[in-house]
Amino acid sequence: MTIYEKYDLKKVINASGKMTILGVSKVSETVLNAQKIGGENFFEMSELVINTGRYIANLLGAENATIVSSASAGIAQSISALIGRGDAYHTMHPYTPKITRREIILPKGHNVNYGTSVELMVQQGGGVVVEAGYANECTAQQIAMEITEHTAALLYIKSHHTVQKSMLSIQEMVEIAQAHQLPLIVDAAAEEDLTTYYEQGVDVVIYSGAKAIEGPSSGLVVGKEPYITWIQEQSKGLGRSMKIGKENILGFVQAIEDFLVHGSESGDSMQARLSPFIADLNQMTGIEASVVQDAAGRDIYRAKVVVSGNLSAIEVIERLKQGDTAVYTREYQANNGIIEFDIRAVNADEMKTIVKKIAAILKGAN
Repeated sequence: MTIYEKYDLKKVINASGKMTILGVSKVSETVLNAQKIGGENFFEMSELVINTGRYIANLLGAENATIVSSASAGIAQSISALIGRGDAYHTMHPYTPKITRREIILPKGHNVNYGTSVELMVQQGGGVVVEAGYANECTAQQIAMEITEHTAALLYIKSHHTVQKSMLSIQEMVEIAQAHQLPLIVDAAAEEDLTTYYEQGVDVVIYSGAKAIEGPSSGLVVGKEPYITWIQEQSKGLGRSMKIGKENILGFVQAIEDFLVHGSESGDSMQARLSPFIADLNQMTGIEASVVQDAAGRDIYRAKVVVSGNLSAIEVIERLKQGDTAVYTREYQANNGIIEFDIRAVNADEMKTIVKKIAAILKGAN
């Protein structure tokens, strides 16, 4: 009996990218082996967290680092840590009215829904969101004018989910933070660059462990002291409900080591793998396929399919999810008649399956 049969699950082809709703990434044998070692042994957990954090920081050339359960947990715990600033009472009472400096300033176009909202994670950490600028514009001046004596930190979301138009850069955000002696958090959950933002002067940088790095469920916070130590102290308070297990800590460290050696698939490789897939799709009536680069400028290339036949893009997307094998795609532009296929976790046989499924859907609609 397969795992699919045991739990009555569909098989899934993940052409949507490193998405939490599908389990994010596949992990390698080396990562699985490290998880096995973690699962079979005991450690002093505080020592494991501190020492693996220092080890990662040394690999990345940072002051310190810590492993958390997810990037979202990283946001909540970082916010709480920067509000409490190491205060023991606050650690146990993160929502205490005794501390009023709780405002977290971010560009309005960065307060997005990525599966949950950025705002909710800030609130979970005890912060109060202050949106600067407008949905389609945020300048350095608009950030600065929101700073008051109640400001605890600045927050910048580096993501394709955010508005890209007319936004200030991370470097401009760093300059504002330094001028006002405020810590800056950058949520770079899906990003592959583990060093640039810290080197630019960002105080706290948050990554997903399971996305670009292809580790188990985990998150990484890289940054300066005493901020990282304050975040680690959250395990005695807010972070207790977000704790990460020993097996995933060790698996994630191995994933980082592997990532630093091998990196991710290059854009050139993705384009080469996409070529026959695009050619097959363009043999069909009612759709037009082409290769597009990631909207946020990352070295990621996808298949863009414009649907113009009897079915809408939304209908095609829903029918792709039906049957014994569900195909998940990127749905952000479905209302504009566009479907995108992210093939980073899709092999050649799976691409052929997608082609056959789309052909059957279009044939059934004619």
